[in-house]
Amino acid sequence: MKMYLISDNVDTLTGMRLAGVDGVVVHERDELKEVIEKAMSDPEIGIVLLTEKFGREFPELIDEIKLERKMPLLIEIPDRHGTGRKKDFITSYVNEAIGLKL
Repeated sequence: MKMYLISDNVDTLTGMRLAGVDGVVVHERDELKEVIEKAMSDPEIGIVLLTEKFGREFPELIDEIKLERKMPLLIEIPDRHGTGRKKDFITSYVNEAIGLKL
């Protein structure tokens, strides 16, 4: 199975191509929806990587796809600017999940 990147910038795409991951750069919602549908229907793609910016700008689109489809796996990754999450997001997530302060 292959990985496929859907990015909002050329730098992230270039870095992933150096690692052997093919992909595309899109900027508009309609483009994003079209490219995601195409990638999700390709039987050779097992993981679709999306930059976090898409998750922040179009959460309803990304959440809908995550809820409806099991394969391929849809994963949000940070781009060249880093993550949009707060510094201790993992600790906060664990605290919320188990109810204990670590």
